[in-house]
Amino acid sequence: MIAALITAVPAAGTPSGKAHVVRTATLGDIPLGAFSDALLPGTVGDDRGVDLGGIGSDIYPAGRKDEFWTVTDRGPNGQIKVDGSKRRTFPVPGFDPAIVRIRVSGDTVKVLDAMAVTTASGKAVTGLSNQAGRDEAPYTYDATTPLAYNPNGLDTEGIVRAGDGSFWLVDEYGPSLVHVSARGKVLTRYVPKGLHLSGADYPVVEALPSVYLHRKINRGFEGLAQLPGGDLVIALQSPLSVPDTDAGEASRTTRLLRFSPKKKAVTAEYAYRFDPVDVVDPGEDDTSELKISSVVAVGGDRLLVEERTDKAARLQLVRLDRTANILGGRWDDDTTSPSLEQLADPAASGVPVLDKRLVVDLGTVAGVPGKIEGVARVDRDMLALINDNDFGMTDGAGAFDARGRLVDSGVETTVTYVRLPHGI
Repeated sequence: MIAALITAVPAAGTPSGKAHVVRTATLGDIPLGAFSDALLPGTVGDDRGVDLGGIGSDIYPAGRKDEFWTVTDRGPNGQIKVDGSKRRTFPVPGFDPAIVRIRVSGDTVKVLDAMAVTTASGKAVTGLSNQAGRDEAPYTYDATTPLAYNPNGLDTEGIVRAGDGSFWLVDEYGPSLVHVSARGKVLTRYVPKGLHLSGADYPVVEALPSVYLHRKINRGFEGLAQLPGGDLVIALQSPLSVPDTDAGEASRTTRLLRFSPKKKAVTAEYAYRFDPVDVVDPGEDDTSELKISSVVAVGGDRLLVEERTDKAARLQLVRLDRTANILGGRWDDDTTSPSLEQLADPAASGVPVLDKRLVVDLGTVAGVPGKIEGVARVDRDMLALINDNDFGMTDGAGAFDARGRLVDSGVETTVTYVRLPHGI
């Protein structure tokens, strides 16, 4: 039923280079209401002219050639300034995050299957903010009317599929690690100690270090990788705000967590140091624009880590050295001064920062779109990249016309294959 909604869209060309694009495919227009109601009937009454998008939050190989698992984020959302303050809008508040299986066929991305992410009783989790005072207050599309918070809500990002067919996702709100059944039902949501999230219609377990309560708004967990033995590696998108917002905005040090599904516990934590922002994105001078959006296991304890801004991205290779584990030490204590995030040179201060090596600067590869959020390894020298098109939304009062219909940005969801000059 979902696949029948596809409309083909031509792909871009395939210029060459040291690392070069060899193939590009585009997701056609699928009305968001039709997509959502095919999964959970009646969830979206009015999609305001929005098409399916946002599936580029991550991409993970599905086991067959050119097939991948992807996941949407929390749905169409934007910001509108009212009386000098920005308000977070949810134009389609009934939208439910979905796990989507796709196939790259020629120059088209086809939806093969999709499943809604649901609560224990089978209801939509939605993408709405969880907690007043901690998460952004949700508003209608025009930022005039407040919406209700929802403790079930998930801002889903990274995705991997476990050997038993279940899925693991990460979420920005908690931030949290979410275990989901093979059909999309939330089995357990792991959150930081002290979050005190009540009212959720699924089990919530406080199993992550409490320092992660200091995640930046809208910059929680973003990347997720599955190591060969089954352990998970979770990437925090941006540095924690420890001890305050200014420290987080100025910092270039974020964190990775290692989680054992067998032990149901965090087993390691690593400090990750961004390159200067003008190295990642020449011309950009705002350090707070740095973020990790994807981590990919490439054998053993090695990972590809995507450092990016919205305009540029670079992939770094790191090894999770046991001697670099900082879990449970002074850097997990939010009263430590200076904090890990405040250190101008963590390595010089004795912090075992992960070593890294540049694999490819995607900003120099012609044909790679902006805002790459998902990276998958196709083979030893081929990567599949997927962008987040934000459901065609832009920020500001002009995102919707006078009738409340989307003024589409024209940015499409694309899967781009990039061949590297050397294997990884």
